[in-house]
Amino acid sequence: MDMATYLQFLTWPDIAAVILLLCAWLAIGWRIEHPSAKRPSVTMIMSDYRREWMQVFVDRDPRIFDSQVMTSLRQGTAFFASTSLLAIGGVLALVGNTDPLRGVAQEFSQGTTPTYVWQIKLLVVALFLTNAFLKFVWANRVFGYCTVMMASVPNDPADPRAKPRAAMAAELNIRAAVNFNRGLRSMYFALGALAWLPGPWTLIAATAATVWLLWQREFASLPRDIVMGQGKT
Repeated sequence: MDMATYLQFLTWPDIAAVILLLCAWLAIGWRIEHPSAKRPSVTMIMSDYRREWMQVFVDRDPRIFDSQVMTSLRQGTAFFASTSLLAIGGVLALVGNTDPLRGVAQEFSQGTTPTYVWQIKLLVVALFLTNAFLKFVWANRVFGYCTVMMASVPNDPADPRAKPRAAMAAELNIRAAVNFNRGLRSMYFALGALAWLPGPWTLIAATAATVWLLWQREFASLPRDIVMGQGKT
């Protein structure tokens, strides 16, 4: 079966909806990581707090609290990496087993759509989940780099190596957090991509809802007001 035969069951609304999904994923990610100075995202605000944390860390004695926080961050990334890997396995198992897909096809389109079309739709979900897994794994590793860098900070705050190494640890911490957040966004969009199963219009609606949810949490949420010092007291 040639490519034209495969694509004849994917309409222009289907193609437009997938392009919109990918563009929205890239656009909201770029906006979160490159916000305007007047309205920073929670991710960028927390980056400043991470730098302040590492400066305070230099003078803290003992540093048990900091090691506990780093352990918690690494456990969080490991949990989400495991979760995304399980989700990938579930989606690929569904792609490989055509019987459940035929059931979905019969429910939504009375069996007129070939099974491979539903497999293509599920593969889009799997691609988002795979990206999430890779981001979580890398975030976990960079958090490990940060932990080692923190351990190399001299106990004496007056040591000339202390603050520069703490600053490097802060930047590693920030990069790990950025990748962790990218993984979370990919999981959000993986859930949104499931809406393609009923049709392109539900995918467009789910994409809009996903973008709104991410924007609201980064730019208009109560936690953002709190970290900006604007929350209720």
